[in-house]
Amino acid sequence: MAEGRRQPRAFIGSFTAAGGPGVLTAAMDPCDGALTVLSATDGVPDPSYLALSPTKDMLYAVSETAEGAVAAYRVTGDKAELTGPPVPVGGSGPTHLSVHAGHVLTANYGSGSVTALPVRVDGTLTQTPSSVLRHTGSGPHTPRQHGPHAHQVQPDPSGRWAVSVDLGTDSVRVCTLAGGTLAVHREIALRPGSGPRHLAFHPRGEHAYVLNELAPTVTVCRWDAAEGTLRPVGETPVLSGVPDGDAYPSGIAVSPDGRFVWTATRGQDMLSVLTPDAVGEGLRLVAMVSSGGHWPRALAVDPSGRFLYAANERSGDVTWFVVDPDTGVPRRGGSVEAPAASCVVFG
Repeated sequence: MAEGRRQPRAFIGSFTAAGGPGVLTAAMDPCDGALTVLSATDGVPDPSYLALSPTKDMLYAVSETAEGAVAAYRVTGDKAELTGPPVPVGGSGPTHLSVHAGHVLTANYGSGSVTALPVRVDGTLTQTPSSVLRHTGSGPHTPRQHGPHAHQVQPDPSGRWAVSVDLGTDSVRVCTLAGGTLAVHREIALRPGSGPRHLAFHPRGEHAYVLNELAPTVTVCRWDAAEGTLRPVGETPVLSGVPDGDAYPSGIAVSPDGRFVWTATRGQDMLSVLTPDAVGEGLRLVAMVSSGGHWPRALAVDPSGRFLYAANERSGDVTWFVVDPDTGVPRRGGSVEAPAASCVVFG
């Protein structure tokens, strides 16, 4: 590749307790989507989920442990360099994080809470959270819903709100972040026992798709950024027929043009292709393909929308797929070894 035209970078999280290498840095070939691992950084236990700063020069990782922490890495050259010890989040088992309004937000599954950690000018984190918002409630599915289990938190497309998804309470919370303090603006109830896990917004910002782990479905919601309201309007299965055995949906991604929605389901080890209608409210399941490995924990689409990536945790690989531009159906391109892989993000 010519001087000054470095290949895009991908960062892969993993579970070190299951033999993962920590945080992997990989080069992505923009022609075919192939990944080539360049380095590994193993100074943090179980960096299972990653997020990049808006400037792409800092990488943040949860430490999905009982104590719960976030690590900050500086992205230099072909390696993510740890900037210091992980910072406690005041919650247990963080499973997701995002960057919002000068803070890193974490969803703490074990303690059912959301944390805000201020980001310094140099991209590193303060040593103490500015806010820990504890969820309350439960659901009918025992033992998975005996109490709150925040599984994801992210900003909405307008940047005004922080949206957290709670598997334990069958709800989505729309929150404000003012002066470093998180507060619930509205809590939206979903179908009891559905177990919402992750949410992805349509690029137009008028709809959100909530992937449910306990019922293999996607709940379609209207999103009003001006009012900070989310309204469920329908629910669509991500698998055809009744699953033969365990089925645990895990990851959801929307194409940059909004024409396709992809989901991953563990146990069945399937990727599903759904297409929204012209308005964005009706979803139709059009195809299912193998995830290329075992236990796909997360999905990611590259910024161009041409390639889809599945982090297959138990088979220890990341498989990439070439997306058919007309149908959205992914065709397997190849895979790279990544023991206990848990997520992929692009720099």
